[in-house]
Amino acid sequence: MSSQRIARCGLCCALLAVSAWVSIPLGPVPFTLQTMVLAMLPGVLAPRDAVMTVAVYLVLGIAGLPVFSNMMGGLGVIVGPTGGFLWGFLVGMVAAGAVSRIKSLPESVREVLSRAALLTISYAFGTAQLMIVGSMALPAALAAAVLPFIVPDIVKMSVGAILARAVARALPAPAQSR
Repeated sequence: MSSQRIARCGLCCALLAVSAWVSIPLGPVPFTLQTMVLAMLPGVLAPRDAVMTVAVYLVLGIAGLPVFSNMMGGLGVIVGPTGGFLWGFLVGMVAAGAVSRIKSLPESVREVLSRAALLTISYAFGTAQLMIVGSMALPAALAAAVLPFIVPDIVKMSVGAILARAVARALPAPAQSR
């Protein structure tokens, strides 16, 4: 892996951590800027690098570094009521990378579908874990963890995609990972 790719991944991991620190409590699930940064990753990193960045972010948080919302870290966050969203970020980024590789689709369609896959998977994992750990029924979990966030997350995803295009134009293209 080149030093340029390592630096990009490290910077994106740091942005993901800082975006989690911007946290406004809205019930069991806080409002953060993570969705915006996650939307940037497929536009500035190769798919494998984007997945690796999210994986490193999770490992750092599990190890106890305060990279999650409210400057928290540790295994308890990952297995807690909102930990499913974090796992969803990783699985969603895998899906986003897969969608971004479908060359038969126009780039703008791939961009929208990859971000939609990322967000939908994050919602699904987050809702499922909230239901299990928080002993909530599906309607209550959706009301607490998805419905209040749909419009803000679409806005954050759109801003993240716009920022990704600006960053991609400003930086030289990274060597693609396989």
